Amino acid sequence: MTETKHLDEEFIETEERLTEKLEGQRTLDESSWQHWLIMIIAFMWSAYQIYVVVVPTNSVFVRTFHLAFALSLAFAMYPMFRTKKTMTTIPWYNFLLGPLAVMGALYIFANYDALNARSGAWSHLDVAMGLGTIFLLLKAARRTLGMALPVIAVIFMAYDYLGPYMPDLIAHKGASINKIVGQMYLTTEGIFGVPLGVSASYVFLFVLFGALLERAGAGKYFIDLSYALLGRYDGGPAKASVAASGMMGIISGSSIANTVTTGTFTIPLMKKLGFPGHKAAAVEVAASTNGQLMPPIMGAAAFIIAEFLGLNYTDVIMAAAIPAFVSYFALFYIVHLEAKKLGLKGEDPSKLDKAFTVFKSGIHYIVPIFFLMYTLIVLRQSPQMAAFNAIGFMMLIMVVQRPVYAYLEGRKLDASVFMSGFADIGHGMVNGARNMVPIAIATAVAGIVVGSVTLTGIGLVLAEVIEELSGGYIVAVLFFTAIVSLVLGMGLPTTANYIVMASLTAPIIMTLAGDLGYIIPAIAAHLFVFYFGILADDTPPVGMAAYAAAGIAKSDPIKTGLQGFAYDIRTAILPFAFFFNNKLLLIAGVDALDPNNPSLWQWITNPVEIALIFFTAAAGMFAFSSATQGWVIRQTTMLERVLLLAVVPFMLVPNMTSEWFMLGDEYLSYVVGFILYAAVYIMQKSKIKKITIGI
Repeated sequence: MTETKHLDEEFIETEERLTEKLEGQRTLDESSWQHWLIMIIAFMWSAYQIYVVVVPTNSVFVRTFHLAFALSLAFAMYPMFRTKKTMTTIPWYNFLLGPLAVMGALYIFANYDALNARSGAWSHLDVAMGLGTIFLLLKAARRTLGMALPVIAVIFMAYDYLGPYMPDLIAHKGASINKIVGQMYLTTEGIFGVPLGVSASYVFLFVLFGALLERAGAGKYFIDLSYALLGRYDGGPAKASVAASGMMGIISGSSIANTVTTGTFTIPLMKKLGFPGHKAAAVEVAASTNGQLMPPIMGAAAFIIAEFLGLNYTDVIMAAAIPAFVSYFALFYIVHLEAKKLGLKGEDPSKLDKAFTVFKSGIHYIVPIFFLMYTLIVLRQSPQMAAFNAIGFMMLIMVVQRPVYAYLEGRKLDASVFMSGFADIGHGMVNGARNMVPIAIATAVAGIVVGSVTLTGIGLVLAEVIEELSGGYIVAVLFFTAIVSLVLGMGLPTTANYIVMASLTAPIIMTLAGDLGYIIPAIAAHLFVFYFGILADDTPPVGMAAYAAAGIAKSDPIKTGLQGFAYDIRTAILPFAFFFNNKLLLIAGVDALDPNNPSLWQWITNPVEIALIFFTAAAGMFAFSSATQGWVIRQTTMLERVLLLAVVPFMLVPNMTSEWFMLGDEYLSYVVGFILYAAVYIMQKSKIKKITIGI
């Protein structure tokens, strides 16, 4: 047991270092004062976020301190240019830029009353501080997130200013520098708006909970449990990768972190089993990016969706549940098909740990997750309070688990054993803050885009453009939106991509759908753009998760990304399905006069109906996966592929097919779909039987 715990600690530390490297963070000597400076600031940030839950504080003040901490860590953790020297030490100029950025963020806090008193009549100092802070924020974003998001923010601000000089189709009266700075910096319409507010109020606590759970050893436990359960089956390590990534997705808001945590273990095992390097990496990429679909965190987007739409947070995660689980079950099936095609068997059961033994060894990691879900869904606590209570529960477990292990092993219970749990809590709080830096910076910069949309009303212009391009066809509207989300998402983190698309195109989808006679709940449009933003994480040439997995597998990142996208193409049809069939989101009906009002939506609560929706959707996704992979129980013919593709609409959009084919009932659509699926299976079985008889 002692050796196992030592290996767990080694795994955690290796994963943390690899994540830092792949995300472009500095790797400082752990004994240096610069390393400890970052540790102290990160710990103070986590402590502050816990403090403001206990002591109610003005939300604007919380946002300013939240951004101040993020900016200070961004300049300390991420280099301007990645050279050997700047990756191992913090150059002197960062000790100038960091404090200046912090001063800019805290200027709102220090002058809050005065700014409210002169609202709209900004002083020269206000504008100068705004310009400087926006500049430093964009520099921090370039370091942490790459060029894409800062460039998009600059384009939107340029559009705000140069409106009169734009082509007639997108021209507007323009805005002065003072007005732009006021909108973006001095009010809560831009940088300090809703996205940053959600990051400060909810997202940080959930990310901190995940970091504590990971530091306690949950990541290694999830991998071990998945491997013990699934390792013996065909393609076992790949199936274990999918399961472990799904479990990690519950607590992780980053596809890269998810890839690194599970991929360092599962990718070598898949290669050893016989998976080609690029396919082993692609399986991990597909599983890890889909981890952001998994409630309750959903890559931090769940909280922002709830805030934008005025929904209860629990309603968002309930609506997202069926598509997320259907997507994961379909990925399991794809891995199974790949293993069958390659003739790969599972691991020798005698070499695997007993699943129940592994499960018992880490059940204390599962209890806090169920506690969190219970307080959210059953007790209906606010996300902030539920996460706070879960963090307290997790800290208690971290303090207790080391002495318990020592007692069970018969080791001496000295002070170091008791203090090690507190050390783990400290590391978890530091890791939580470090993990939050890209999210906080992304939400702040995305606020600039949101502020620009509000300032200029560009959404109305885009609606006209997309309506013209689509020719009045709703599928074309959705297709154009999907392409834009994919393209933007190649360079944006998922959360920022969702915020940008939710501000620009989600309202357009709602408006044009209504004009074309489709009355849909607002959450369908928002989840639509969210899904395609996630798919961008493995879309070449910029898919960062694909680069992370390829680095572990030593495979070609472009080839890995293409293969990962091929696996994830099943996910691309889900948004189209739940757009036309809202029952996949557990919504039975929407008020035609006010589809944006959640209180008027009719939610599905019948367990039997929910089970039917899930199983039929899974069958449709399995059929689509078999059609794209060219395999059921043997290689498919062209006719069989056509029949499999025909199954998909009968299962995923029965409301549409029952109308198209005049079936009169959605249940008849399911029956037709199952008959077609069964026909393909019987055809394949008969061919195998003939081959066997021939032999």
